Amino acid sequence: MPNTSQGSEGSEGSFELPTVQYQRPLNDKVVIVQVLIGIFLYINFLMIVTFFKKEAFFTNTRYIFFAHTLVCDSMFLVLTDVLLLMSYSRVTMPGGLCIFLIVIIENLNFATPLTLTAMSLERYVAICMPLRHSELSTPVRAMHCILLIQALSSIEWIIVISILFSAVPLRFYTSPLVCSFEQIIVFSWQGHVSSALCQFYFLVMSVVIAFTYVKIMVAARHASSDSNKSTNKGLRTVILHSLQLLLCLIQFWCPMIELAIMKINFNVFIHLRYIDYIIFILAPRCLSPLVYGLRDKDFLVVMKYYALFGYSKKVFIFNMDKPNRKKKKKNPMHTCKVNAGNV
Repeated sequence: MPNTSQGSEGSEGSFELPTVQYQRPLNDKVVIVQVLIGIFLYINFLMIVTFFKKEAFFTNTRYIFFAHTLVCDSMFLVLTDVLLLMSYSRVTMPGGLCIFLIVIIENLNFATPLTLTAMSLERYVAICMPLRHSELSTPVRAMHCILLIQALSSIEWIIVISILFSAVPLRFYTSPLVCSFEQIIVFSWQGHVSSALCQFYFLVMSVVIAFTYVKIMVAARHASSDSNKSTNKGLRTVILHSLQLLLCLIQFWCPMIELAIMKINFNVFIHLRYIDYIIFILAPRCLSPLVYGLRDKDFLVVMKYYALFGYSKKVFIFNMDKPNRKKKKKNPMHTCKVNAGNV
């Protein structure tokens, strides 16, 4: 998020209230961000309403993960936009409130890529282990997985905030400041710990994503002789999903790079943070509706119906829960041959 605040460090555990260095961003940049966020929030809100309006979506793990991603992205965009506007208007807030907002934002920031990683694992099970998919991919397991995602998302901010609580005086929680993540970094090694955790998450999720999507792409290529159209659609989905996850994972490198640039040139730091916000925060959250909503025929038909207030003439019929009349040939659990349209 574009912030312009900088905290001070104590080399021996001492703490001084942060001094605010502020440079007002250009008006056109703020307007562009507001327009983009407004568009994304409208689309996300429409898709969230679509999910809760149709009971058939509640029984599908993929749609449950998708709805969780939409909720996390929408809350993240709202909170970061509030901090952006407050920074632009030079509005301060108590340190305690700033800590509370940063905690929520950091949790949501990790929740999105972790959910996307879980979605890639779900697709891997559906395509490469079709006989066990109905057993492993259930709504109850999906909710348990979401709770696990929230727990994993909390590790980084719990460590950072625990260090902050042990170092700052009580007056910090009531002192006014321009809120940003840098305000809760009181030691240089505290920032290094946060960066190390982000890189660890980056490594683990990258390995999981690479493994699952190599398997899915191999399965899609094997199915190319059956249906070129379905194969091409599956490969396009893989490419879009991989790009989205790549952008989400790269944002874990941004804080470390931004802190290094901030020590060298504060003006360059401001412009870099604005660019990072557009490319690595807004862009992947723009791809979520494209990959999982607008390209899904069942979801798109229902969304059009509610977007047009019931005036859509196309009748939507769900076949996702209906058994296939044609008896399918059973594949061994370890094989990865399936129609690529399921990707």
